[in-house]
Amino acid sequence: MIGLIVYGLCVVTSALCAVLLLRGYARSRVPLLLWSGLCFIGLALNNLLLFIDVQMAPMIDLSTWRTVPALVGVLLLLYGMIWETR
Repeated sequence: MIGLIVYGLCVVTSALCAVLLLRGYARSRVPLLLWSGLCFIGLALNNLLLFIDVQMAPMIDLSTWRTVPALVGVLLLLYGMIWETR
């Protein structure tokens, strides 16, 4: 039961961070907020798939599928940080 709460809070927290970052980008048009928001969307998807993997379908291994959104999110953030320094 406690795992259900923790995994759920991780999903909600990362999704809320993504929403707040993208809302900040919409107001200020600072590109780093966009890249950070996109990264947190990937992390929220990662947490959601982790929740599904561990709590709802423990017999199915979703480790590859849950790693992909996190990797894409971090790569987007890395690209944004490199692109913004030029």
